[in-house]
Amino acid sequence: MIPLKNKKSSYDKLFIFIAVILLSLNIVIGVILITVSSAVYKSTKLDELQSIGDLFISCMQDNYLVTRDTRSETTKNLHKKFSSKYHLMIYIYDENGNCVLSDADYRDDPKKVIKNSSKMTVAEVEKLSKKDFLDIESSNISASEPYMLYGTCFFLSGENDLVPSRMFAKIYAKSNDINSFSVKIAVFYTLFCALSLAVQLLLIKRRFNRLSAYENEFRRISEMYAKRDFSEQIPTDVPYTSPEIADYVNAVAADVAKSEETSKTFIANVSHELRTPITTIGGFVDGILDGTIPKTRQNEYLVLVSKEIKRLRILISSMLNMSRFETGTLRPNFRDVNLTEIVIQTVLMFEKKIEDKNLEVEGLGSERMSAEVDPDLIQQVVYNLVENAVKFINTGGTLSFRFERSINGICTIGIKNTGEGLKNDEISQVFDRFYKTDSSRGKDTTGLGLGLAISRKIVHLHHGHIVVKSVYGEYTEFLIQIPEKQPKKKG
Repeated sequence: MIPLKNKKSSYDKLFIFIAVILLSLNIVIGVILITVSSAVYKSTKLDELQSIGDLFISCMQDNYLVTRDTRSETTKNLHKKFSSKYHLMIYIYDENGNCVLSDADYRDDPKKVIKNSSKMTVAEVEKLSKKDFLDIESSNISASEPYMLYGTCFFLSGENDLVPSRMFAKIYAKSNDINSFSVKIAVFYTLFCALSLAVQLLLIKRRFNRLSAYENEFRRISEMYAKRDFSEQIPTDVPYTSPEIADYVNAVAADVAKSEETSKTFIANVSHELRTPITTIGGFVDGILDGTIPKTRQNEYLVLVSKEIKRLRILISSMLNMSRFETGTLRPNFRDVNLTEIVIQTVLMFEKKIEDKNLEVEGLGSERMSAEVDPDLIQQVVYNLVENAVKFINTGGTLSFRFERSINGICTIGIKNTGEGLKNDEISQVFDRFYKTDSSRGKDTTGLGLGLAISRKIVHLHHGHIVVKSVYGEYTEFLIQIPEKQPKKKG
């Protein structure tokens, strides 16, 4: 067996499993959070670019209405102000895709970030004619960093123009803020997640340490139980644990401890009961063989040997019956039987003993009562009870019988005898195997203490109950309660 100190608690593996699950969940949540936040921030920045672009186009349309010139000083100043204030690159193209306004119109060193900024391709003209473009764009950017692009088609018209001029605008803005935002939120979430995860795992670990200590204590005491040491009980008041499991194990251990004691008593009683007749038989047989017992008295002693052999046979038979009851191999043969007749026939077996003790018998003239039982098994119960009653009744006493059937179909047989009766502490043990009351040990030297235990097993097989009532110094009464009809088996 592995020493307790070298055994790993099941909570260690559970802690690792929970840590992996929490880390995985935080990673998944982080990816989703960063992705969604970046997408929302990107959408906000693009909407902002579009609003600024539309504002510039609206101002340009107002200037063109007066100047009818896309390169007027007013328009260039407007372009310069928007470009510098909002850090934009604004390109205006005519309907043929030729650039008509950019920072090259007023700067000596125009920005050269855009490829082919002086001319739009036919494909670009067609696309912007159908639909605006608002997204991250990198195909026409010469630098490695992508830019945000707002591309749209708009119209310019002077005061006397009958047909407005179709124009195109491509407005670029750096996407540094988007990338920076994604990095910042990723760093912030990572730090927050690491701190939160550390606190969570610390709290879980502290709780698991307590549970691990309880598990080790549980295991230690369980190993004591396995070694038949029941001197300690598993604690049931440990926080964060289920007391029911410990209660069940403690209850099982208590039952096993009681069974251990019962087994020791059982073995001692059986050994004693077997030893006495075997010793007696052996002594008598040896005396006959070696001539110690004269031939004139050999028949007398052979009668004693025969009685002891019968006693052994009864003991072994009773033990086998108890084993059959406990293993469930005994199958009663139920049929409708007259219970009153069974009792009368059994009482007749004790006629001589009843006469010898000058007993008065009452109640056998009652109305006949029938029930669905196994007659042989029920007769064994009645025999055991009548035998006890005749054995312990006072000379000249009364042996009473009663038969009752309740409205719910329960048949009751009562067997009552006057006499010494039972003490209160004896009543609770009278159905235990090999149990004998203090008074019966002197009066009953041949009894084995199995009759009432077997009787209770038989009655339980009939789905009934057997109870005892007694007033010490007055009487003892046993009641057999059996259903009139046995319940039908399911299926």
